[in-house]
Amino acid sequence: MTPVLVSTGPLAASDVVRVARHRAPVQLTDEALAEIARSRGFVDVRARGTESHYGVTTGFGAMATRSIAVGDRARLQQHLLRSHAAGTGEVVEDEVVRALMVLRLSTMATGHTGVRPATATAYADLLNSHLVPIVHEYGSLGCSGDLAPLAHCALALIGEGNVHDRGRVRPSADALREAGLSPVVLAEKEGLALINGTDGMLGMLVLALHDLDRLIDTADLAAAMSVEGQLGTDRVFAADLVGLRPQLGQARSAQQMRALLAGSQIVASHRHGDGEVQDAYSLRCSPQVHGAVRDTIEHARSIAERELASAIDNPSVLPDGRIESHGNFHGAPLAYVLDFLAIAIADLASISERRTDRFLDVARNRGLPAFLADDPGIDSGLMIAQYSQASIVSELKRLAAPASVDSIPSSAMQEDHVSMGWSAARKLRRSIDGLGRVLAVELIAAARGTDLRNGLRPAPATAAATEVLRSAVPGPGPDTFLAPQIEAATDLVRAGTMLAAAQAAAPTEEDSR
Repeated sequence: MTPVLVSTGPLAASDVVRVARHRAPVQLTDEALAEIARSRGFVDVRARGTESHYGVTTGFGAMATRSIAVGDRARLQQHLLRSHAAGTGEVVEDEVVRALMVLRLSTMATGHTGVRPATATAYADLLNSHLVPIVHEYGSLGCSGDLAPLAHCALALIGEGNVHDRGRVRPSADALREAGLSPVVLAEKEGLALINGTDGMLGMLVLALHDLDRLIDTADLAAAMSVEGQLGTDRVFAADLVGLRPQLGQARSAQQMRALLAGSQIVASHRHGDGEVQDAYSLRCSPQVHGAVRDTIEHARSIAERELASAIDNPSVLPDGRIESHGNFHGAPLAYVLDFLAIAIADLASISERRTDRFLDVARNRGLPAFLADDPGIDSGLMIAQYSQASIVSELKRLAAPASVDSIPSSAMQEDHVSMGWSAARKLRRSIDGLGRVLAVELIAAARGTDLRNGLRPAPATAAATEVLRSAVPGPGPDTFLAPQIEAATDLVRAGTMLAAAQAAAPTEEDSR
């Protein structure tokens, strides 16, 4: 696999995903190694002096007032990692650990952290191995970045703590030796440089945005299939109507829904004279809600891109040799958008559940059987599938409560206002999982509802999506075991398989003219 080059500039989000999920190797560029060596020279000078430099010649946090003897300054860094690797709870996913590690390496490569070239190279070697440090769910307040998660990674670098070794949990010392890697003996400032960053928050944000790009398009597909199956109108998605409100996300969702419904005999069959004046909000306002989610995603992406271009550490080594303390490590910018995305996801799932529910109610589904059942009363159809969907939506609403409004003081009130960005990122991952499941249930219901509109052909795009779904989930018929079908549909949503088929079959705007 082509390596991801880590240089002095920002990593692309796509490269973070490649390293995190697809285990792409990394390679420090010559330019990066030169910058790392240059800044290390400044640290070496300061580390031998008497002037106070936070974390270099002093203690940490509330103990920053203590001056550390020259002979103890390297040992201080090792102790820092041991004390800060205090995470607890469930083990964090390998993809998250790999994402935060490549982002920490990227910050080292800027030449603003003061690590040695050998330390940065060893970190890259660990990332390129089959070993993944064990990081735990709890431990980060998002104040001085993600201290505990990054400390667990750095502890593995020095041959302590534990790692995942191809599915097994093993002591780092043994695993490093068998992998041909040597533990790093830290020099001054290096322990601090390895743990003082927003890399966990940012890594999870980058992965979330990658997933949401697919899920928001899938939501448009699900909404289009619901409009079609419930005999709704596509006229409300017209470009001139949507253009009266120039919101970018709304325009994109409306355009996509027009394309997905183009050529539908079902929609055409009731375009005029069907007695319906307006569709329900959950159908008619889908582009407005989906578009607001799109705009939220784009705002979050702009914050992520700025953070990818950042060098987060404290203190930082500046080009003129100064080593200055500051507050750039505070996770507030990331915490806010992580929470904002969870709010948007909850609303996106909520409108999906409402569209699903309309399929099941004979008072609103325009001639379909109750609960889309084969023999209502004997069969329950999708009744309880909607229950499962509703339970997830309820959970997503709880997850939408922002973590970033909470702050709990730490370090003897030195770190008295924290971001809770790591917590915001952790719950966002659960929200994304829930959204995929909610959309899967809607797609099952929409496909079944459309199949029951006998004698009329759906749009080419929605038909292509249904064909993919039918490879894993059967069409209308007597009740069968639903749980595996929901899981299969969820897998298709995560993989983007239905979406890809629909987009390939949908006409472009030029085709429609």
